[in-house]
Amino acid sequence: MFTIEKILQEHSHVKSGEDFPAFVQKIQKMGVKSYETIVKDGHTTYIGENGYHVSTHEKYDVLVVSETVDSEQFKADLLSHQQGNTNYMQFCEDCAKSGIEKWKVIIEDKTCTYYDVAEKNVLTESIPI
Repeated sequence: MFTIEKILQEHSHVKSGEDFPAFVQKIQKMGVKSYETIVKDGHTTYIGENGYHVSTHEKYDVLVVSETVDSEQFKADLLSHQQGNTNYMQFCEDCAKSGIEKWKVIIEDKTCTYYDVAEKNVLTESIPI
């Protein structure tokens, strides 16, 4: 079964959004079925079979997530991140400014969905894995 240490070791290779698909493939091989990242502090919960889950601690000082969604700015920031122009921390800051509270990855569906503070789906993208 996967551990937070093994996942964090793989995540240490993620420098930008370009590295995201490879990371998802590696944690899928470990048995991760889905995960959810909370933007305000960066903690992530990874879920496997039979309800097995592990969570990280907060990764940074609390960010204030806007209650107003700017979906166009978010899409531009996401594209920039996917092209390798921003690091993880900058992406999280951009998410907070654009009103993205969290994202959830469903590995089997190959999707990453971004949600606002009302838990409304702002954007669902396919993961190229």
